[in-house]
Formats: sequence, structure tokens, C-alpha cells
Amino acid sequence: MFLINEKTIFKKFLAENTFFFFIILLCVSFIVMVIQAVNNLDLVLDDGHSFIIYFYYTLLLYPKVVSKVMPLIFFTSLFYSISKYENSNELKIFWINGINKINFYNVILKYTFIFFLIQIFLTAVISPYLQNKARNSFIQSDMDFFPSLIQEKKFIDTVDKLTIFIDKKINKNEYSNIFLKDDTSEFPKIIFADKGFLININGNRSLRLLNGKFINVNYEGNNLFFNFEQTDFNLSKFKTKTITDQKIKETPLFILTKCMLDFSIKKNVNKDDTSYCNKDSINEINSEIYSRLFKPLNFFILTSILIFLIMTNHEAKNFKLNQISIFIFGVFSVILFEIITNYSGKSLTSMVIFTVTPIIIFLILYFIFYIKNNQKNAVG
Repeated sequence: MFLINEKTIFKKFLAENTFFFFIILLCVSFIVMVIQAVNNLDLVLDDGHSFIIYFYYTLLLYPKVVSKVMPLIFFTSLFYSISKYENSNELKIFWINGINKINFYNVILKYTFIFFLIQIFLTAVISPYLQNKARNSFIQSDMDFFPSLIQEKKFIDTVDKLTIFIDKKINKNEYSNIFLKDDTSEFPKIIFADKGFLININGNRSLRLLNGKFINVNYEGNNLFFNFEQTDFNLSKFKTKTITDQKIKETPLFILTKCMLDFSIKKNVNKDDTSYCNKDSINEINSEIYSRLFKPLNFFILTSILIFLIMTNHEAKNFKLNQISIFIFGVFSVILFEIITNYSGKSLTSMVIFTVTPIIIFLILYFIFYIKNNQKNAVG
């Protein structure tokens, strides 16, 4: 009968904490996402992408926001729940009725392990995949950004290797007095046209130009002029400057791991490799691997800090001060974990050190807690 009561008590505690955790997570992550969305508003104003693409892009980055704030929210929710139970004497009732503190803490550890797995899944799989999908959403929308990008009587150089000037917009897809400077080749190509309008040719967005002139610069530095009555200028080959190659944070984990092993162990990566897997980026790759796979281990460090909260009694002197100190130390630890991530990529050795250290700290604290708890039970 006692075991049923004990399980019921633990379930009640974890259910209350989970509810509180998700309430805080939704509130904090929403605030962070709104701030991030405002900062990304330039992607709409400067690059001419639609608000639908902008909203889609922001939504796809939400799991990344969640993974960033989750450690702090997890610690805060557990700290609040344990403090609440301590202040209302519920923990004291637990101990009086024979519930062992180490059993209570072991339940919290199992609970922590679930969040540890969720965090790894977010950082190693979901977040990189959706970040890459978010970037691709801009690439796929490049054919549609041109109309909203154009502003009258203003030089636009947001598009990579293309400068645009439109004297007047007759309507959404029709313009007059057009200037284009194409820098995709070694020598620039300049185009003037009296009129132009947007068309689709085999699914490719093009600008049909009427009554204009080409100016080409040849190898001798001479300008060559060509008049035309009509020509089609292909816009689909151009991308906005925000569109870049796949970033390390968006790359699948197995590719990053292969790069790390090739560089750190096999030593067979070409220094002149033009991809991200090269000498200049290997530190960032190591840091990214650490952040995805091993940084979530710090959840157990945060849980071990709560040992001190479980061991304290609210009737003790300086309880409030100790309570505040424990919370501040937990917040400081979360900040420290972020700093450590930046240094974890310096070498394979540093990654191993920063991975093993939290495990050792956790085991030491757990061992001390186990010994002290048994001593108190023996005295009792």
C-alpha cells in the first residue's frame, strides 16, 4: 500500500512540474521568438520576400529557440516545484512518512533523462533540419521576390551580383526606364531599357525588356554597344544576398561527425577544400557536435544542483538566502555551459574534457548525497 502511495505522490509532483514547465516554456519561447522575428524583419523589408515566407521562416526556427531556453526553464520549473513543496511542508511530510530522499531524487533523475533525450533530439535532428528548410524557403521563393523588391527611383543591390534601378512602376509587373548591371561574369554587363515587364518562361521568372541597349566591357577595356528591340533577361539565376550555402548549424550530424573524424584522426582533409569541412571551420564543427550531443548532459548537472535544495529545511536559519543562492548558481551554470560550448571545439581533447567533466561532477555530488542521506537514516 505504501508503494502505491509513494508512486502516486511522485506522479503528482512530476505532473505539476511538467504543467508548470510547459507554461513557462511557451511564454518565454514565444517572447524570444517575437524578438527574433522583429530582428529578422529586414529579410522582408530589404530582400523583398513576402510576409508568408517570413512567417514560415520564423515558425521553422521555433524548435531552435525551444532548445536554447529549455535548460534554464527546466531548472527553473524544478526549483519552483521543490521550493513550493518545501515551503508548504509537503516535503517534510514525505520524509516523516518514510519516503527516502534518495528515492525522491532518483525519480527526478529519471524525469531528467527524458528531457535529456528530448534535448538531444531537438539539437541533433529537428533543429538542424528545420533551419536548413527555413533557408531553402528563401531559395524557393526567389522567383517571387522581384515585384516586392523593386522601389521607384532607388538603386537596389540586395540581389547578389545584380544592381537594379526602376524609374517608374506602371503596375506590379510592368516598369519603365530600367537600368540593370549584371556582375555574374568577369566583366560587367549594363542594360538600359525604355520598358519592361515580368514573364514566366518554362517556370523561370524573366524580365522582358523593350527598346534598350546593351553595354559590354571586353578584355581590352573597351565598351561595346548593342541596341535591341526586345530581349528576355533571366532573373531565376539570381539569389538575394541572404541566401548562402548550407551552414554548419544546418548540416546533418553524420556529415559533421565524418568531417571531424577525417580531420582529427585520419588527417586526410584537403586544406584547400572549398566546403565547410576544412581547417578554418573544424573548430566550429567540433563545437557544433558538442552542442548537439554532449551539451545536453548538463541537464544532470542542473539536477544535481537541486540536491542542495532537497537537503535544506525551510525552518533552518538562512533558508531563504540559501534558496536564492542555489537558484543563482543554477542560472550561472546555464550561462557557463554556453561559454564552454564556444571553447569545446578547439580540439578533440577539449571536447572530451568538457564532456567527461559534468559526468564526474554529477557522480561526485550524487555520491555525497547518497552517503549523507544514509548517515541521517542510520542516525534516525
